[in-house]
Amino acid sequence: MKKNELHIAYQSFEKVEELQPNDLVLVNHAIAAAAVAYAPYSGFHVGASLRLKNGEIVKGSNQENSAYPSGLCAERVALFYAGSQFPNTEIEAMAVTARTPGKKLKMIVKPCGACRQVMLETAQRQKTPFKIILVGEDGQGLLFDSIADLIPFSFEFE
Repeated sequence: MKKNELHIAYQSFEKVEELQPNDLVLVNHAIAAAAVAYAPYSGFHVGASLRLKNGEIVKGSNQENSAYPSGLCAERVALFYAGSQFPNTEIEAMAVTARTPGKKLKMIVKPCGACRQVMLETAQRQKTPFKIILVGEDGQGLLFDSIADLIPFSFEFE
C-alpha cells in the first residue's frame, strides 16, 4: 500500500480590506444576504453572493423550513437562481459568510458537501472554475481559485 498526500491551494487573509475591490463588493453582498436569511430553527444565518461575467450580482440566503430537510443552503439558493435566470452567463466568483445573531461566530464557515458538489457541477457545466471567498464575522477569510480545492475527491460523471 502506498501513502499519498493531498495538497490544497488557498490564500488566507486577516481583513477583508486585503481583497480586490470587486471581491470586497461581493463580500458585502454576501453579508447583506445573511442579514435576511430565514433561520428560525438553527439561528445560523448564511449569505452567499455570486458575481457573473456580465457584472450581475446574485445573492442567496439560507431558507429553513419546519419540514426538515426542506430548507436550502444559501450557496444553492444563489447558484440555482443564477442558473435559472442567467443560464448562459458564467460565474466569476462566489462569496460566503455566516453570522449568528446575539453572539459572534469565531469560525470561517465553509460550504457543506451538497453545496460543494453543486458548485463543482456548475463550474464543470460552464467549463470555467470560479473563485470562492469564505469570510468570517471578524473579516478574516480564505480564498480558493476553484471548488476543486474544496472537494478534491468529487462525484463526477465523466
